[in-house]
Amino acid sequence: MPTLPPEHPSAPDTAPHRHRQVAESYGTDAERYDRARPRYPQALVDRVVAALPRTAAAGTAVLDVGCGTGILARQFAAAGCDVLGVDTDARMTGPARRLGLEAEVAAFETWDPAGRTFDAVVSGQAWHWVDPAAGAGKAARVLRPGGLLATIWNAAQPTPELAAAFAAVYRSLLPDSLAARQWTTPTTGDAYAALCDQAAHGIRATGGAFDAPERWRFDWEHTYTRDAWLDQVPTTGDHTRLPPAQLEELLSGIGAAIDAMGGSFTLRYATVAVVARRTDTA
Repeated sequence: MPTLPPEHPSAPDTAPHRHRQVAESYGTDAERYDRARPRYPQALVDRVVAALPRTAAAGTAVLDVGCGTGILARQFAAAGCDVLGVDTDARMTGPARRLGLEAEVAAFETWDPAGRTFDAVVSGQAWHWVDPAAGAGKAARVLRPGGLLATIWNAAQPTPELAAAFAAVYRSLLPDSLAARQWTTPTTGDAYAALCDQAAHGIRATGGAFDAPERWRFDWEHTYTRDAWLDQVPTTGDHTRLPPAQLEELLSGIGAAIDAMGGSFTLRYATVAVVARRTDTA
């Protein structure tokens, strides 16, 4: 499979991990987040598990960084892995714990592994909130030789018609928002290329702790009803910090746009992952 080419990292002041307060706003409605956010393709989970080193003495140990409510962690647990989650927000780990997953509250860069090591470090929709160089270095220290680091994102791929319909709503109500720019920017086929590049740069910065990073991609689609999409919108980006009246107006506009499309729509996703194997000379 192809390895990622060298890249130019984003300017430090625009790096997402320097604005972690956005990530820490998701816990205002953790139950909604867990209910509404998309899951990850089973093919991705299966591929990661198949690539992990096997030991006769213990089960496969996976560390989920930025585990949130445990969406990705539960998928790896269902695949037979022993999963530990780490997240900065105790409100987000509450649902994960209630479902029987072990989760600890800390920023990954400063989290104390207490001597524990893992076969895989994974991160779903969260690695951009981690300093890419410090995070990769920490992952290298807690991974067993041959273990995998897999940073994963679900990238929406809307049709031009869908993007135009939603963009009109955001231009009207939130013209200067990040969401408005996302819906008005033409889709390139890999909306998360910059985040993948940052992850790869951090991996390379470990100075040989990992083999060359690779990019994996899994294409899939999901059909949303009006209610299901409106349930998800408040859990994304800066929507979590909108005043209630402004959010309600936005949801009303988006709902009307979905009604005009027949009350539902199918959204294509590309799940992209940057994956690197810990070298055997740990």
